[in-house]
Amino acid sequence: MSLRVPARTWGGRTAAERSAERRARLIDAAMAIWIDSGWAAVTMRGVCQRTALNDRYFYEHFADRDDLLGAAWDAVCAEVFADLAAVVAEQVDRPPLVLLRAAVTKAVALQSDHHGRARILLADHAGSAVLEQRRKTMLGDATELLVATARPHLAPGADEVELRMSTLVCIGGFIELLTAWRTGAMDIDGPRIIEHTCGIGALFAGRYLPPEVISADA
Repeated sequence: MSLRVPARTWGGRTAAERSAERRARLIDAAMAIWIDSGWAAVTMRGVCQRTALNDRYFYEHFADRDDLLGAAWDAVCAEVFADLAAVVAEQVDRPPLVLLRAAVTKAVALQSDHHGRARILLADHAGSAVLEQRRKTMLGDATELLVATARPHLAPGADEVELRMSTLVCIGGFIELLTAWRTGAMDIDGPRIIEHTCGIGALFAGRYLPPEVISADA
């Protein structure tokens, strides 16, 4: 019979729990710097100073700054997609354009929080290969989520490849619109973005959804 040795604890926490806490603190520090000053301002020394941890703990979890940036992005992206997936799940039995409005409204709300982590996803990522690749992945994942949601409602013979292209164009444009709003490049507000985006969605719906589905959205 084997005997399992209980994990040693310090201050009521195991070594694994303390390690996970340090990792979370480093990621939180990176996000705070990122939101305030952009991704390029995130450094090993900066996050260690903010968390009062030495560099040994940094390298315990991350190979380099790019690794930390990727982890921060992944954490934010997971949060945002979880929020959007929850909206989709709540509205799954509603007409497609009603669901679209709910998802767009949630996305705008996430970006309107000036201290919210979701703003990281729309920041300028130029110059970071790690972040640029993750942005591409995010666009692809968002496209697949919307296509999968629309699939049960498609009109007979609807071209799914064309739908995917249209969806990618719309998501890319929506992200650029949110960015223009956030940076002040366009003098618009959240409600106007929601109405405009949903209006474009209704136009595209006419190409891929049967009339009875579209009328149910009215």
